[in-house]
Amino acid sequence: MNRNNLPIFFAIAVCFGILIGVFFNGQTNFLNKNSSSEQKIKRLINFIQQDYVDEVNTDKLLDGAIAQMLTKLDPHSVYIPKENLQAVTESMQGNFVGIGVQFRMIEDSLTVIQPIKGGPSIRKGILAGDRILMADQDTLVGKKLRSNDILKTLKGQPGTEVNLQVYRKSNDSLFNVIVKRGKVNIKSVDVAYMLNDNVGYIKLDRFAQNTYREFKSSLDDLLDKGMTDLVLDLRGNGGGFIHIANKIVDEFLEDDKLIVYTKNNGGDINKSYATEKGSFEKGGLYVLIDENSASASEIVAGALQDNDKGNIIGRRSFGKGLVQEEMDLGDGSAVRLTIARYYTPTGRSIQKPYKEENDTSETTNYSAEVENRYRNGELFSKDSIKTIDSLKFTTPKGKIVYGGGGIVPDVFVPVDTSQYISPFYFSHLNNFAFEYVDNNRKKLNEISLDDFVQNFDNNNNVSDNFFNKIKDFNASARTKTRLKKLLKTAIARELFSDEGLYRLNHIDDKMIQKVLELDKSKQE
Repeated sequence: MNRNNLPIFFAIAVCFGILIGVFFNGQTNFLNKNSSSEQKIKRLINFIQQDYVDEVNTDKLLDGAIAQMLTKLDPHSVYIPKENLQAVTESMQGNFVGIGVQFRMIEDSLTVIQPIKGGPSIRKGILAGDRILMADQDTLVGKKLRSNDILKTLKGQPGTEVNLQVYRKSNDSLFNVIVKRGKVNIKSVDVAYMLNDNVGYIKLDRFAQNTYREFKSSLDDLLDKGMTDLVLDLRGNGGGFIHIANKIVDEFLEDDKLIVYTKNNGGDINKSYATEKGSFEKGGLYVLIDENSASASEIVAGALQDNDKGNIIGRRSFGKGLVQEEMDLGDGSAVRLTIARYYTPTGRSIQKPYKEENDTSETTNYSAEVENRYRNGELFSKDSIKTIDSLKFTTPKGKIVYGGGGIVPDVFVPVDTSQYISPFYFSHLNNFAFEYVDNNRKKLNEISLDDFVQNFDNNNNVSDNFFNKIKDFNASARTKTRLKKLLKTAIARELFSDEGLYRLNHIDDKMIQKVLELDKSKQE
């Protein structure tokens, strides 16, 4: 923003701030058609448009003012500009319209990393490693294109066609294919598989409209494979729709058990209960959470913990106990406004404070709170988690739980710093992994994931080749061992997508190891 425009921006922001004060003092009709407050805003905008000395984009000023106004409320009430609304909507709906490929720019070529399962491209025979050179009349090779530029070309209206020119390196061929754009699923279940003969694993990435359907399909599939205990991984899951979280919890709780309740500013309470639909009410359950598990993830963890169902394993969750509703502003933009607080079955609010005492910097401490947990030792020791006796609650079986800032796990697992590696290596790892797979795709496609996990690079030929390509490489033996594992994981992801990634990561995953340890002791 031009520095000359800043006074105008703050003037509008101040006006909106005044309106907030009016609103919270009970004058809820302040934006009625003929209200003086609305007329004041209109006059200010007219003055700026007609009389301000410099040229000003009043739409951008208003966007900034609205965003500034919402920061006065809480950290989760946000403004969504019209240029961002589509992406936000697609993420929450769990689908978008396009050709359905995961891609990366490799040496100025749009390279297909994976065609998305069930999408238009995979049905037309597009393969991993294909280079898309042209889309209709748009040349996509030899340009420094950004992802947003490419998406504008590949996305479009449902049923529209795009003519792709494709180069396939594996057989040195060039061909054209017409792909009809359609709905492409943004998956919510990253991976679902059996950890051993009786323990299943489901990783949930979000709580979107399609999440329950994917979750239920994965749950049923694992039950068919003999699962008696489930690991539900909610680490890094920032939340989503509350009704989707409720449907997932319903699979685990007996009939009429309270899942969650919400309370709005009028004191109205809305309670959600489990029904008779649950298909895993008798099974063993382990829920993994960390400092980035938030909102709907905390509803799930809190509902299960308060009903004495399963074990919550990991580290204290983020601490977001507010409910938002998206409201259309009429010009393609929207606000996501906090309309209620939610409470776990024992009555806990897990919302952490917006800011610390004597903090005058709005919500800066709120966003930095996870970093502060690292500094104060909480991510390494359960004893460092601060709890407040006045926010102590008791579950039906007598377990003590706390409100006031996230879900404290039943079984604490610290951050594993032994797995740290310098960020310097990651671009080298990813580039080498892609090149290796791209040059050996035909041979590698004949390897099963199980065979890959057990036997790939046991002779160190691939990792030694990688180390030789890094200039001035002089790492310790410990770093080399870690890099070898990371390289194998990166290659597994290129070959087997997310399932390859998780299968390799879980070998050294301390929370997974803790689950298997607890499960073994339960079986004995």
